[in-house]
Amino acid sequence: MSAARIAMIEERLNKAFKPEHLNIADESHLHAGHAQAGGAGHFAVEIVADAFADKTLIQRHRLVYDALDDIMNSEIHALSIKASTPAEAAS
Repeated sequence: MSAARIAMIEERLNKAFKPEHLNIADESHLHAGHAQAGGAGHFAVEIVADAFADKTLIQRHRLVYDALDDIMNSEIHALSIKASTPAEAAS
């Protein structure tokens, strides 16, 4: 199921942002026994895209959450986001 969830996240983020870099890690194993997850996973996303230029950290996170909206409560329980612009990633 993990590979399918990663593919869903990847598809939506690629469509929304056309990122220069995208890395998605399944961190569900770090939260084993977390009853509140209800079978959904814990993921960490690193994404580099022009769409984050001139956006605050909160705005960047909202953009990512909006792109994943329909799977946030069913497939994703927790999401760690590192969103940056290409210029920020290069430095």
